[in-house]
Amino acid sequence: MKWGGILGITALLMLIFLYEWPKLKKNIRKVQVVFITLITIGWMLAILLVLFPNMPGPSQLIDFIFKPIGRYWEIS
Repeated sequence: MKWGGILGITALLMLIFLYEWPKLKKNIRKVQVVFITLITIGWMLAILLVLFPNMPGPSQLIDFIFKPIGRYWEIS
């Protein structure tokens, strides 16, 4: 089942890529590099979530960082 999710995500991102790529300006290399980078990062994050569905998210990282600060402010 995980392979189906991975293939589905890959197919969807390829469709997005094929739809958006012709709309990018051909002479602006930076825009193309950023687009490819964002597509690749999104693909990797989606694959990680398929493989590890219980992976902690960004809000749990923020909680981990700021919870001690919040406790310190409550005491003071």
